[in-house]
Amino acid sequence: MSFLHVLGFGLKVGHLLLMLCCWIISVIPTHWFINGGVMETKIGLLSDGGKIWVRLWEKMFGNSCKIPHHWYQKFWSKKVGKTWWRKLLFTWVLIWSMVSLWIFGYLSLQASEKRRETIGSMCDERARMLQDQFNVSMNHVQAISILISTFHHGKIPSAIDQETFARYTKRTAFERPLTSGVAYAVRVLHSEREPFEKQQGWTIKKMDTPEQTPVHKDNHAAENLEPSPVQEEYAPVIFAQDTVSHVISLDMLSGKEDRENVLRARESGKAVLTAPFRLFKTNSLGVILTFAVYKSDLPSNATPNERVQATHGYLGGVFHIESLVEKLLQQLASKQTILVNVYDATDPDHPISMYGSNVSDDGLQHVSTLNFGDPHRKHEMRCRFKQKAPWPWLAITTSSGILVIALLVGYIFHATMNRIAKVEEDYRDMMMLKKRAEAADIAKSQFLATVSHEIRTPMNGVLGMLHMLIDTELDVTQEDYVRTAQASGKALVSLINEVLDQAKIESGKLELEAVQFDLQDILDDVLSLFSGKSQEKGVELAVYVSDRVPKMLIGDPGRFRQIITNLMGNSIKFTEKGHIFVTIHLVEELMDSIEVETEPSPRSTLSGLPVAEGRRSWEGFRIFNQEGLTSPFSSSSSDLFHLIVSVEDTGVGIPEEAQSRVFTPFMQVGPSISRIHGGTGIGLSISKCLVNLMNGEIGFVSRPNVGSTFTFTAVFSGVSSKSNEYNKCQPTKIQSNAVSSEFKGMTALVVDPNPVRAKVSRYHIQRLGIHVEVVSDQNQGFSSLSSGNNTAINMVLVEQDIWDKDCNLSALFVNKLKKLDLKIPPKLFLLANSINSTRNNASVSGIYTPTVIMKPLRVSMLAASLQRALGVGNKEVSLNGGHPSLSLRNLLRGRKILVVDDNNVNLRVAAGALKKYGADVVCSDSGKSAIPMLKPPHDFDACFMDIQMPEMDGFEATRRIREMERNVNSRIQHGEVSMEAYGNISNWHLPILAMTADVIQATHEECLRCGMDGYVSKPFEAEQLYREVSRFFQLSPDQNQ
Repeated sequence: MSFLHVLGFGLKVGHLLLMLCCWIISVIPTHWFINGGVMETKIGLLSDGGKIWVRLWEKMFGNSCKIPHHWYQKFWSKKVGKTWWRKLLFTWVLIWSMVSLWIFGYLSLQASEKRRETIGSMCDERARMLQDQFNVSMNHVQAISILISTFHHGKIPSAIDQETFARYTKRTAFERPLTSGVAYAVRVLHSEREPFEKQQGWTIKKMDTPEQTPVHKDNHAAENLEPSPVQEEYAPVIFAQDTVSHVISLDMLSGKEDRENVLRARESGKAVLTAPFRLFKTNSLGVILTFAVYKSDLPSNATPNERVQATHGYLGGVFHIESLVEKLLQQLASKQTILVNVYDATDPDHPISMYGSNVSDDGLQHVSTLNFGDPHRKHEMRCRFKQKAPWPWLAITTSSGILVIALLVGYIFHATMNRIAKVEEDYRDMMMLKKRAEAADIAKSQFLATVSHEIRTPMNGVLGMLHMLIDTELDVTQEDYVRTAQASGKALVSLINEVLDQAKIESGKLELEAVQFDLQDILDDVLSLFSGKSQEKGVELAVYVSDRVPKMLIGDPGRFRQIITNLMGNSIKFTEKGHIFVTIHLVEELMDSIEVETEPSPRSTLSGLPVAEGRRSWEGFRIFNQEGLTSPFSSSSSDLFHLIVSVEDTGVGIPEEAQSRVFTPFMQVGPSISRIHGGTGIGLSISKCLVNLMNGEIGFVSRPNVGSTFTFTAVFSGVSSKSNEYNKCQPTKIQSNAVSSEFKGMTALVVDPNPVRAKVSRYHIQRLGIHVEVVSDQNQGFSSLSSGNNTAINMVLVEQDIWDKDCNLSALFVNKLKKLDLKIPPKLFLLANSINSTRNNASVSGIYTPTVIMKPLRVSMLAASLQRALGVGNKEVSLNGGHPSLSLRNLLRGRKILVVDDNNVNLRVAAGALKKYGADVVCSDSGKSAIPMLKPPHDFDACFMDIQMPEMDGFEATRRIREMERNVNSRIQHGEVSMEAYGNISNWHLPILAMTADVIQATHEECLRCGMDGYVSKPFEAEQLYREVSRFFQLSPDQNQ
């Protein structure tokens, strides 16, 4: 393992510990705050941290290493206290201090080993290079010996003389850069000495001691030397390089050391080195390398004697060791890093220094062996760093870093424990505050439910009795008083509903229904609600629904009606002249063809007055930039319809400074608004929330003194073609179909110069199945009547303002109508906005008086007016809010209904309302007394059950009734009793509808859980009771007669 591995391991361990502590600090307190239920109150927050450590331990080491429960309780108990943690912290610091010291020692040792390996590698490299260069020069010297053997001894006469040898060695000196000179000494026996000297012309000279050897001196003279003494053989130098030409004639065997080298060289047949000596020119150390020159026919395995006998001579080369080493170090980039010494270690006790100095501050040394080819000579290279080893910074920083990390971890643990104690205390405070908040929320819900119930219950009696009173014979003043009381009561109920809705929104408990409803019927209901107010003000109120919008949708009709009612109610409050226009289109229509003009002209508005640019109210909606909105009612996007609804008015508008707080709850435009117009200021905020629940958006544009336009989108599901239950049980649907058949095939002529208003009139008249033609004035209308085409016009509808604008023209139009030669003359109708205008309108002709139809137009009112004027349809049918029709009476005729309520007033209201539709009503004042009456077999067709009653509430009574029905059904199915004994009914299930003044969602859910089939909210009206109970009955053929 290297120090890098140790470093990496230490850093990883430190990083892991640091991240673990950060996780403990950040995650554990967050987990405790979010999920407080995990922590047990008795064990405390510290124990919860222990549980997390235990789970982490088991996850890392498996189930085999699970911590026993009693150890866990002891280890993480609060009884441990601060003393235990201090001991643990001290132990932690001590252990990691020892670990840091070990890492420091280990890394320091690794650094020393690395330094030793470095100097060893560098020294071996230099020794190898020095040895290689020496061998190259030695090979060249040996090549010269072969040259002499070949061309001097191998040829007769010799091809080499002193001049040739000197010139050759000089020209090839570059191949031997490490040699100072080369010389050749021939072997001469004593018997050959005299002829040899005569041949050479000089006497063989003697070499004295090494200190006197001419090779070592520069001021010598060969003629001054003594002749070589008599001996068996001689080795005089006959050839020499010019640099050492002074050695010619010297006997190499006369010197002691040279003699030993020459004798060893010829016996061994290898190169032989001398001991180091100083060269005479450079005064630097050098050695002489000697080769023996043999006869060419010497065998390779010759003995030493055979080698001596075959010797011709001896070739020597002088090597400059210091120059050799200097050239070597200059080739290396790290020359200055280490010190190099070369020694002749033939005598280990007294090595001879051949190169280098002994100056060094570092005791670390490496010795590399040198092999120069002479086995009798030992050479070595010793290397040392020039400077001392640096401080082991890596070891210091790594160990210090790990120690610092360990200390930080210990500090973090210490801070964590303090934080845990603080968090535990904060947690207790938070839990206490949470319990208080939950208790306050429960108290608020209970208060709202109680207030709602206590107010709605007497209001049910008030409104119910007023509704029953208005059906009696009253004079005009009495009827006005009753209707005023009714309006005040409904306003109070509306205020209660708004406050409850706001409370639901704040608590996030407001939910939407998903039921089938008729969009046009809802709009007609809203128009009926505001028709009286609009007629009093003379404000034109109209609704237009595009032909592409489906008539039947699935959604929450009550909440949709609430949005429309809020927006139209605000428009009615702040509009004194002009119009209020509600339009409904598909979003795709606006995407395909936007028909809104940038600058609306008077002819493009309903009343001819300028309006705020409606496009600006919806141009920022997301739906116009992206697709794919989802609906809570359906998962199939192909069955979704994206509606866009606009409510346009010509009222006072909203000041720019107040537009930013329009959707803020309980905020109004100014302090005088609530005093002048009333209201709580929460209608728009509730509408915005409802629109969001319908996956839509809402916006507005307003211009002061011009008007406002509110626009919102909503997503509804389409109605499947297989769904017919709704059509079977909705009386309005039946009536609409019946009325449409009465007017089928008729044609109406509408006289109106305003294209927008004419378009609205056409829409409502066509809903009755009547074909509509539109003209802009009376002259065009008369031309159309007298054109003689095949289409017979049955009725003429003229706008009131056109009729009153030119009385003479109107009189002329009536005269022309009377002169028409028609079997059945068309009926004349005036479309009026204001009640006052109809009272002041004088008949143009006493004989031909037009019938006035009051706006806003809606199908029920329009059908009733046309029926009375044309004399078609059932005269008893009243679709304008009067007495119930005969078909509706027949639907409940003979039906026996039980009403259970402890409040006598509510009993009378419910009984009177149901009897109004022909039902046979039986009353009961408690749930306990109703149970025996509903025990099978019985003859009741339905039951209205109050929820809050003494002794036994409606929930418990319903459960017991359902239990009795299940027991009877089970006995009938198992054959224990006969079906005839129970009225030939095999499956008993009485429709039970709750009557509740509690509109909390939880109450509605409880109604369904206990087995009820539906509910009506108090205060209820006769139509509401009828609508709920009629879902369970169908009109039989005999009842329709």
